[in-house]
Amino acid sequence: MRSGRFADRLGHVSSVRVAIAGSTGSIGTQTLDVVRAEAGRYEVVGLGVGSSVEALIAQALEFRPKVVVVADRRALAEVARALPFAEVVDDLSVLATDAGADVVINAVVGFAGLPVTVATLRAGKRLALANKESLIAAGPVVQPLRSTPGAELVPVDSEHCAIHQCLRSSARTESEVSRLVLTASGGPFRGRTSAELADVGVEQALAHPTWKMGPKITIDSSTLMNKGLEVIEAHELFGTPFDHIEVVVHPQSIIHSMVEFTDGATIAQLSLPDMRLPIGYALAYPYRIATPFGRIDWTTLARLDFEAPDIATFRCLALAYAAGRVGGTAPAWLSAANEEAVDAFLAGRIRWTQIAEICDAVLQRHQEATDITTMTVDDIVHADHTARRVAQEVLHA
Repeated sequence: MRSGRFADRLGHVSSVRVAIAGSTGSIGTQTLDVVRAEAGRYEVVGLGVGSSVEALIAQALEFRPKVVVVADRRALAEVARALPFAEVVDDLSVLATDAGADVVINAVVGFAGLPVTVATLRAGKRLALANKESLIAAGPVVQPLRSTPGAELVPVDSEHCAIHQCLRSSARTESEVSRLVLTASGGPFRGRTSAELADVGVEQALAHPTWKMGPKITIDSSTLMNKGLEVIEAHELFGTPFDHIEVVVHPQSIIHSMVEFTDGATIAQLSLPDMRLPIGYALAYPYRIATPFGRIDWTTLARLDFEAPDIATFRCLALAYAAGRVGGTAPAWLSAANEEAVDAFLAGRIRWTQIAEICDAVLQRHQEATDITTMTVDDIVHADHTARRVAQEVLHA
């Protein structure tokens, strides 16, 4: 994993082989932007999508990967005809095993990304993780896999990438870290009251003030569920207790997160909002790419503001803390319930304010059925299915 394919003795990185699960989504397309910008440094050996066939074919014709995955089996023949040079299959986890990748970008949306996470770590590869749900829902299963020889997890979420960078300033993170501070833009509804949010629509919720993201994560940002899930993810990634993980609203999205150390020093990572920076960091780690995505013009940056999150109005943040503290399959239940609720909101079947209500109702019915010390992927999948069934019952009640 840390062989000469990543860096020579001078620290130059060349010919790193990259596979992208979810290549036509926001993170996937921006990963290809990084590959284009860093000409000659990365080779795309695998691309995979759920069903975006036309976009996948166009990407594959440009980058000519060894393996192409389309999860929609009905589209396999069409893709195979268009790409005779590639092995075309329907299992996204193959990107971690058959493509010959050094780094696998997991940019799949939602719980569906779990097989890619598991397969990549089991194969002893570097996992550049943008799919937070697989770590949040399956922490008890994923954590042991991180000790697989060669396996490495580098977060792509801007907040966790920022913390990952800040922690490099400490020689003993297990004893020198006082707290992690995750920043949140506040989303499109920052400052509004519950009454003002009673009738907001899908278009309003998708109008994020600083980031351009996919619809699911944008809705999660509007409810602060995204930040809540990131709190659980930070706990899983860095082993920090929940009482030492805080959220602060920072509407400019310039500081992407901070680490406070025991001596009172706070280290922050700053850049303009541009996901290509954390993507490039995950690809090049422990080195850096040469393209300055997110560079700040300090002569035009007027102010940096901070405020406490309104957890009474944006209840999803508190729900995530509660699920994280319960542990076990509670985060999987929350993640599944949220996916079902967000889908219902995007389809116009429920109001925005009902997303938190549904997640809360599902969590109230959570029961731990498995010993977390012996938990398997099948147990996590069962928990996910059970929570979705309960969510649908709540939705139709």
